[in-house]
Amino acid sequence: MTPSLLPLLLIAASPGELAARLDAILDGSPAAARAHWGILAKRLDAGEAIYEKNASRFFVPASNTKLYSTALALTRLGPQYRFDTLLVRDTNGDLRLIGGGDPSMSWRKYPYEKGPNKGEPLAAIEEFADMAVRKGIRRVTGDIVGDDTKWPWIPYPDGWSIDDAVWEYGAPVSALTINDNAIQITVKPGAEAGALARVSQNPALEYYAIDNRVRTEVGERQFDIARTAPGQLRLLGRISPRSTGRSETVAIDDPALYAAHALAEALTRRGVKIDGRIRVVHRVEGEPAAGELRGEVVAVRKSRPVGEIAQVVNKVSQNLHAELLLREVGFQASGEGTARAGIEELRKLLAEIGVEKDDYDFRDASGLSRLTLTTPAATVRLLAHMHAGPHREVWMDSLPVGGVDGTLENRFKAMPEGGRVRAKTGALTHVSALAGYIDSESHGRVAFAIMANGNNGPSSEIRSAIDKICVELAK
Repeated sequence: MTPSLLPLLLIAASPGELAARLDAILDGSPAAARAHWGILAKRLDAGEAIYEKNASRFFVPASNTKLYSTALALTRLGPQYRFDTLLVRDTNGDLRLIGGGDPSMSWRKYPYEKGPNKGEPLAAIEEFADMAVRKGIRRVTGDIVGDDTKWPWIPYPDGWSIDDAVWEYGAPVSALTINDNAIQITVKPGAEAGALARVSQNPALEYYAIDNRVRTEVGERQFDIARTAPGQLRLLGRISPRSTGRSETVAIDDPALYAAHALAEALTRRGVKIDGRIRVVHRVEGEPAAGELRGEVVAVRKSRPVGEIAQVVNKVSQNLHAELLLREVGFQASGEGTARAGIEELRKLLAEIGVEKDDYDFRDASGLSRLTLTTPAATVRLLAHMHAGPHREVWMDSLPVGGVDGTLENRFKAMPEGGRVRAKTGALTHVSALAGYIDSESHGRVAFAIMANGNNGPSSEIRSAIDKICVELAK
């Protein structure tokens, strides 16, 4: 539920005074003064702008893009929609794990919970293995197959940087997703100076072959991780003998294959004999999807509802989950689970609410793409629509609350209850953004979008300017 928000006991500024204060903030630091700013703040009750600057110009929105993808998912799929993942014993003896696009097969808690709440990363795979054994499977005469052919295998949207693919935030998009398609690599110093570091993976599944060249040495330069080939990582650098260890979360390059390996390992631990090999099945765009299932459905796992998934997307800015939601919208609309199909549905939604097709250019759902563009005006139009729509409560509950949780937990702490700002953050190199709602003493509830592009100074200065703007809007 949306918490009640206490008013600030502040003197309201006239429109001219407000504009002067905000303009002074934009000129208040070297980094802010040189950035390109787009801002629109509108009263929701009257629909009038209380401040506007370059509101119809294009900006790279970064993770503000997730406002669009989660709004689309809530509108087209509905908050109660769920994904199905199947375990099927084929007539040829294969045991096939068939992905349905579920983002929630991971350690995460649903609904969103603030604070550390990590669970078992491969709990879903363990459940499938248990169900297989309960069904009487003691031997697999064929292969263990990871199948993500519900959607074409197009793992990376247009405009993602090549180095994004190494890390968790750039995990590939697959209809068979497990543990956010990521693993944790931990490096600890060796037993003595000069020795190779000790490396471990979590989950402890030996999927990646790791070429470890990290030495235990005193020095400032730490280790780097690079993907040298499919299923292979190289670690270079040094780690101090006094270090307690360092962990990095890296993306799984082929999630469906990883899921098949995890399932085979879980079955083997339960005494199931596997005669065949572990393999993956992908589908190229344009190829027909699989027809009717050939065999017995051993188990079905239903996802958490879309409303809870959207909450995780917006609260913690989860890129992969946003991409999965977009593809499922496309699949349900056209039978083709691609970003292109999902963006076509987004285009239709935006047309329905009065956003012109020339006011945006979306290439992904998460905002990691440097090619995605939108305007503050389009974003505020979307915010006003969702605030007035049938999914308002779920929508508002999905947004980070200033000073309280999500990506705004450490911002706006001075505001009463921290709850006067509910908004989605956005950040890339040279990009900062914030868009959502403010409960203003003078103007009631305000929908706003603030986007800064081209900033080459400290990102903290840009965030500080954005936060000061929000404080002024709250007066």
